[in-house]
Amino acid sequence: MFLPILAAVVLILLDQGTKLWALASLKPIHNMTLMEGFLDLTFVENRGVAFGMFSGQRWFILLLTGVIAVGLIYFYMTLPKKKEYRPVRVALVLILSGAVGNIIDRLFRGYVVDFFEFTFFEWPVFNVADIYVVAGVILLAFMILFVVKDEDLELRRKKG
Repeated sequence: MFLPILAAVVLILLDQGTKLWALASLKPIHNMTLMEGFLDLTFVENRGVAFGMFSGQRWFILLLTGVIAVGLIYFYMTLPKKKEYRPVRVALVLILSGAVGNIIDRLFRGYVVDFFEFTFFEWPVFNVADIYVVAGVILLAFMILFVVKDEDLELRRKKG
């Protein structure tokens, strides 16, 4: 149990470090081109969730994210201890780390610091924690759709 906690702490610290950098370096200038026509670093105070939904609903977002985080921890703790579930565990650690990284922002700043902006198509500005969540959800979806067997899930439900 030590390794997943350590991994989550490292991921959260990396996320928070990049956000502190964005606050110190990007907030004063607002925007910096990283790769012309592809990626800019643009400081944004995000007071909503994905695509700006629930903007200004800080306490609702915190409560919802907290419930999701507890659910992720419960799901992690009840997974079978088989090695084929390791990618599922990795996915859950990624998702939880991203959620906690953004919870920290909302609690202490009142908004989430976003700064990565694709410039070759219209997409919301995002941050490192968002990358964790997206990567974790993709990995989890792949595992559920193509790897984890229905009988394994059925056994898990009967135990739980």
